[in-house]
Amino acid sequence: MEERLMSKKKPAYPVNKRLDDYLSTYNRKIEIPIFYEDLLRFSGSVVVYDKNDEDTLWIRVYYSEYDRKEIDDSLKKVYSILHSDGSDNINQYLNVDAVDFCTFGNSKPFRIKIRNILNDNFTYFYIKKTDASRIYGLELEHMLSPYNLNFLVYKDTLIEEHIAGIPGDEFIKNMLPTCTESEKAQLAKEFVKFNERCMIRLLGDMRSYNYVIVPVHDFDHVVYRIRAIDFDQQCFEGKLKVYRPQFFKENLKMVELVQKKLLSDSVDQYKLEERSIIAKRILSSSKRIKRIRSVIKTDKISTKENVALLREHIYELTLDMDFKKCRTMGQILDLALNFVRRNYEDVSMKQIIEQNIKI
Repeated sequence: MEERLMSKKKPAYPVNKRLDDYLSTYNRKIEIPIFYEDLLRFSGSVVVYDKNDEDTLWIRVYYSEYDRKEIDDSLKKVYSILHSDGSDNINQYLNVDAVDFCTFGNSKPFRIKIRNILNDNFTYFYIKKTDASRIYGLELEHMLSPYNLNFLVYKDTLIEEHIAGIPGDEFIKNMLPTCTESEKAQLAKEFVKFNERCMIRLLGDMRSYNYVIVPVHDFDHVVYRIRAIDFDQQCFEGKLKVYRPQFFKENLKMVELVQKKLLSDSVDQYKLEERSIIAKRILSSSKRIKRIRSVIKTDKISTKENVALLREHIYELTLDMDFKKCRTMGQILDLALNFVRRNYEDVSMKQIIEQNIKI
């Protein structure tokens, strides 16, 4: 199914001057002491297996004694820049427990495990090659989703904080069957909202291993949230289905859950709720969102063929002739966000008028 939906390989797009200026303005661009290419100098590796002795598709890499100290010190510095004030004061309490490398997928990230030696608490962060579309994906997630994201960009290197949660594929396989009926209904609702959110902001390829499910304990029950963790496919593919998680076979169990647990009226209501929430976020962060939308509208982050295909698909969905005029993916995204905002404002104004008439 994915072979028909997805392109074989998505290229990495460079950061242009307008995006670079935006990153500087909002403190995303900060000098760091190590680059992605530096981490490729490993001298050996071993396969990383999970608790069931299955290959995780990550390898744990090792460096020569000559390189190790410099790399460790630099990674501790990056951690301090990402999570603290950037000073070296905390370095003595930190240890680099592991540097893992993933050869699967487009981004080929390094995963860094940092441990506090005083209490054994640990966290991860990721080092990847810079890609403009991934940066747009991270920034749009920060502004349009319920979750804030911390990331840094410096030249050809991108640093991302770890997003905690249970990988979707693992949850669906091992935990979903044991969920209560009410938990399954709540998960179905969240999947509908997640599906809608991805489509509206054109975040593609949300197969089950590209998002996590986060359990939140609330009084006497557990509430589940779904978070994207891979932003590589922001505004690239031409097929609208790629931006709707429901069309990937890995999410079939979630789709069946929606069909079993939710009436069509409930699905429509949850879609409307998500569109309204996104519209409110657009309005509340107007200056910053306007600036990133202005930047992405002039950027080249896809092919002409993909742009032509997607604008046709979205026109068929919305019947808005303005989509026919789009020449870039950024213009399509900008119009899609305007479409959501206008609909929300029209409904809100209608409600105000009706209330005034009643009064």
